[in-house]
Amino acid sequence: MKPGQTQRRPWIVGVSGASGTPYAAAVLRALLAAGESVDLVVSRASRLTLLDETGLPFRDAHWQDDLREWLARGADGKPGTFEVSIEDVRHWSAGDLAAGPSSGSYPAKGMLIVPASTACVAGVALGLSKDLLQRAASVTLKEGRKLVVAVRETPLNGQTLRHLVSLDDAGATVLPASPAFYAGATHIQDLVDFVAGRVLDAAGVEHGLYRRWEGELGGGSRAT
Repeated sequence: MKPGQTQRRPWIVGVSGASGTPYAAAVLRALLAAGESVDLVVSRASRLTLLDETGLPFRDAHWQDDLREWLARGADGKPGTFEVSIEDVRHWSAGDLAAGPSSGSYPAKGMLIVPASTACVAGVALGLSKDLLQRAASVTLKEGRKLVVAVRETPLNGQTLRHLVSLDDAGATVLPASPAFYAGATHIQDLVDFVAGRVLDAAGVEHGLYRRWEGELGGGSRAT
């Protein structure tokens, strides 16, 4: 690092194979809009989910083009809905266990797993580190950094609930991807943005993704 330069400290965003790739896109857009740096890890399973939910591929060799097209798309699937600069995104292959985020000495603010599948939850809770996403999460916990796990599954069985309790005990924030309706949602994007906003709330990142509760009944029904 050159004299006078500020060290880059990104948020690591892990995208696992659960349904809910629009949640990940909304979190990524909001982080970048807030001026945050992002290190992105997209699991192998999540690439299949992304293809199924959006029709879009995510390829290591073409990740920039694929990411731009993904983030520009709205939750309703309409292309060109958002304009996003990915200048401060760094992508790491999920199979690269020598990547920066695999080490505790790599500077990072924390990690957001959006969405988190039950397989991902189990792997992180058990410390399996079978890919970079799980390894980065384990590093985040051992370094005492913020880890937000946006689990997306229903119903939850006892085994998964025990894994989630283990993550909570380890210091992670367990955040079910559960949209609320008091903010006056009128579009699928509003529901997606609510969950993304709660993820960023847990991370301490400022955003304007949803209308906050102010103690006034009926506010949501008057939202436009």
